[in-house]
Amino acid sequence: MPLVRGVTVLRELTEAGGTASLSGLERATGLARSTVDRIAATLARMGYVRLDGRDATLTPRVMELGNAYLAALRLPALLSARADALADELDESVSLAVPDGDAIRFIHQATRRRALSLSFRIGDRLPAERTAPGPLFATEWTDEDWRVWHARRAADPLDGGFPAVPLREEPLKSDEFEDRVKDAARNGYALDDQLIEPGLVAVSVPVRSEAGPVGDGHGSAPDTRIACVASVVSHTSRHTAEDLRRSLLPRLREAVRAMEEDLREAPPAPAQAPADLALWTGASKQELGREFVESLARGLTVLTAFGEGRAALTLTEVAKATGLARATARRALITYAHLGLVEQVPEGRFALTPRVLSLGFPPLSRTTLSRIATPHMTALTARIGESTSLAVLTEAGDEIQYVARVAANHVTSVDIGVGTRLPAMSTSMGRVLLLESVRTSGYALLDEELEHGLRSLAVPIRDHTGRVVASLDTATHVARRTRENCVTDLLPELRRTADEVEGDLKTAGRFTRIALT
Repeated sequence: MPLVRGVTVLRELTEAGGTASLSGLERATGLARSTVDRIAATLARMGYVRLDGRDATLTPRVMELGNAYLAALRLPALLSARADALADELDESVSLAVPDGDAIRFIHQATRRRALSLSFRIGDRLPAERTAPGPLFATEWTDEDWRVWHARRAADPLDGGFPAVPLREEPLKSDEFEDRVKDAARNGYALDDQLIEPGLVAVSVPVRSEAGPVGDGHGSAPDTRIACVASVVSHTSRHTAEDLRRSLLPRLREAVRAMEEDLREAPPAPAQAPADLALWTGASKQELGREFVESLARGLTVLTAFGEGRAALTLTEVAKATGLARATARRALITYAHLGLVEQVPEGRFALTPRVLSLGFPPLSRTTLSRIATPHMTALTARIGESTSLAVLTEAGDEIQYVARVAANHVTSVDIGVGTRLPAMSTSMGRVLLLESVRTSGYALLDEELEHGLRSLAVPIRDHTGRVVASLDTATHVARRTRENCVTDLLPELRRTADEVEGDLKTAGRFTRIALT
């Protein structure tokens, strides 16, 4: 089925770190090369991958699939500020995780920037028995959950099915995890004392809510269940596991109590149902012919029907949101249920599962502004034949720092490398970032202020909140283009590229923190 094959390709790209050759995808998936080519072309048309010669690379646009799950879950939106504040206070990494079968999956990470830092990403899936959150989630496992766990341990004793963690050196002892689960149930917290790799330690506390995950559509049972688990993660060079329990556990528990209060007081999520999300696919099919797999595009669009206020949807609601026939929407939902991406919940509704995050989210969850912008800048430079640059303000606010640059092939060119700092007021990019007047005109054009013969034009780049975070510019010699040429020819192209970068920033930055430098 095309949808199953497309999901398989997306998962392989994810496990490959975001980039893989088409021939490599052919080998990894076992699909025919012609099938891989058609799937890649379809994903490229959707903006989910970028085709660079023989390679396919995930783009920030694919994160809209994971965003749909995280928005429907609501936990990152409600609790991430508490986690970030705790990380700042303790100067340690703090994470939020949810259960994913017999494993855990991260939904938020507040990491510290240091040489020895947490390397897990939002969307990474870890075996429950090798984590601190795992024993806490397992206190709520059913007999069937335990059966599945035992079967997985027997089939994969060294954790080869979890690419986010190193392989075990030897299988887990038979009752070790069960004992940790009993301790977690008794103590209300759990420790990870270098279970994943030497040096990594963590302490975890469950965050409870009356109906499990907020807005999960699982009914209104009054008993409390674990919505997620909050963890403080460190390294033995800073803390032992016992240090975490003794010195940081009390503060973690205080933060968790505040999180639980936030969940109790959270108002209902506003329901803004999208409409006709999949109608564009017909035009793409007409234009690209058999190279466009319309059933794959339609099926992936079904996932984006979910979101904030739309945590659990009926078949009719999914069909209405996508513009698909009920039969088409039903086939997609049944396929996703088989793949573990969707589950049926009470009242005949469907809900996304954490496994949706396996579709491209982890390798992009720690992307940077320069990685997002560079492909768009490369295309811009090719169109206008001039070098392009991206810069941000330094912390002091009086200089700009170049964070990305694409050079054009000219004998006379601007030779500025990434990392270079210049006085902000002497550059068009600096004035875009500093001057109120530029916000009215939308650009800055400077003549020969930084250097004789240099003419530069810059436009702002805004993040998902509308805040100006960077500036994009092109620089040319005054002999090549007049001021009028810059405004009539270059400015529309700069603005087009700025819009493209901002679109990616909006998607990528919705639930992740984008590093500017």
